[in-house]
Amino acid sequence: MSTSTRRACPECEGRLRSTGTETVCSECGLVVGEDALDRGPEWRSFADDDGNPERCGAPLTRSRHDRGLSTEIGHSTRLKGRKRRRVARMRREHKRARIGSKRDRNQVYGFTEIRRVTGQLELPDALQERACVLFESAQDENLLQGRSIEGFAAAAVYAVCRTASVSRTLGEIVGVAAADEAELKVAYDALNRDLGLPTGPIDPAEYLARFASKLDVPSALERRARELATDASDAGITTGRNPSGVAAACLYTVARESSYDLTQEEAADVAGVSTVTIRNTYQDLRDSA
Repeated sequence: MSTSTRRACPECEGRLRSTGTETVCSECGLVVGEDALDRGPEWRSFADDDGNPERCGAPLTRSRHDRGLSTEIGHSTRLKGRKRRRVARMRREHKRARIGSKRDRNQVYGFTEIRRVTGQLELPDALQERACVLFESAQDENLLQGRSIEGFAAAAVYAVCRTASVSRTLGEIVGVAAADEAELKVAYDALNRDLGLPTGPIDPAEYLARFASKLDVPSALERRARELATDASDAGITTGRNPSGVAAACLYTVARESSYDLTQEEAADVAGVSTVTIRNTYQDLRDSA
């Protein structure tokens, strides 16, 4: 069966997600298919040489305030003396002319912060552009007034991770963002309240693949932990708990059952929670078994 028609992961029967040129399983992270071919039009039209080409220059992107259409004056080591200083002045004046208002300046700063955060978290370009679109929507609704631009940039990244079922904890985003946790939460609450984000409770199973990889847990134990996380959700154990802590506790529980060497401290560190959280959740998981 081709990857284009496959609806479920061949390994774990999980949901497939297309990111750019890859088709990836949301549950186990398996790359099911990859298509790097550019299926767009050619650079020139051989049928009509007098007509305009279908496309020219760099592709459009939503991660820049001007969609990537403005000219860039690059740097060259071959220029010397007066000509080099003249080009440097042209570059400086060109950068100033690109930003015509305070709104554009705030957008440039916010988009730059989003690109930096998504780069640090190794998120795909598709999520980066979605975060920039969300930031722009917040700006259109005047949500940034009196609030931190860095906080909204980080909150936009966190929101698109939530809506795309990409497992990134709040602590991981705060760790690389210029905003603190309080600024991120204020901005995220404004986005969720005024823009109506399609977010729901986080499924602890979303964290299992990444946590298992960091802890070097065997695949068999990861699958058992996924079943345990589903049973915990059905039993209501996950209600009101940190989903990353529940995921780590599921891995710790199945490790104890299989006599696999995994400590509470290791599980807590990978999830960014305390050992007390792991221990209490482990007790509830064992009692409900």
